[in-house]
Amino acid sequence: MSPLADHFGDHLKELRRRVSIAFAAVTLCSCAAYFFSSQLARLLVVPLFQASPDLSTLVYTNLTEAFVSYLKISILVGLIAAFPIMLYEAWAFISPGLHKQEKKVALAVVFWATLLFGFGVCFAYFVVMPQALKFLMSFAGANLQALPKLDSYLTFVIRASLAFGLSFEIPFLMVAAGKTGLVARAYFSRQRKYFYVAILVLAFLLAAGDMVSTLLLALPLFILYETGILVMRIFSRQAKGAGQKE
Repeated sequence: MSPLADHFGDHLKELRRRVSIAFAAVTLCSCAAYFFSSQLARLLVVPLFQASPDLSTLVYTNLTEAFVSYLKISILVGLIAAFPIMLYEAWAFISPGLHKQEKKVALAVVFWATLLFGFGVCFAYFVVMPQALKFLMSFAGANLQALPKLDSYLTFVIRASLAFGLSFEIPFLMVAAGKTGLVARAYFSRQRKYFYVAILVLAFLLAAGDMVSTLLLALPLFILYETGILVMRIFSRQAKGAGQKE
């Protein structure tokens, strides 16, 4: 077997090990969250009841729907709780290609990326969801009654929470893309206008067409995009400085 094949095989084994650890973390956190799934479900429906005070209950029309819905909640919480571990494993996998000095920032990267993810989930729950639900529930009237299903509503909340959490990871993803050599640092600066359009479209889709919610999501994403460019510049200068010392 050639040295190149051996090198690729080692990387594949390392990737498999990192993925296994991340999967085990998500599984354990999800199992623990399932014991509190009913309390979590009551917490997640609060924005809906606030948006529509006349609504007091949700319905389910399939015998297994409530059970599956609680599983979805548990997996969502498991993903959020295990996110720092998943992030560390991803960073540890690409870190061998980084300079020694840059490896020291791994914990800082995990901390800030986790904070961004958590902030995105909270932003969706406390800011965007109430506005979006008010807009969606406003269609109910004398001839149109809203009867939200448990599974459909929780799926909507879970998708929105994950989407917002991942959207707030823009700076980390930009830095990771630059560090792995997928794109050059100047690429994001040159293509800024196209990414801004993509952010607006993404925000519009996530906000279910509500313009107020779209702006509430798009503005922080614009700031996070520019933050990603700034962080990439800082890392680039540090790499040049380390290269000159060597």
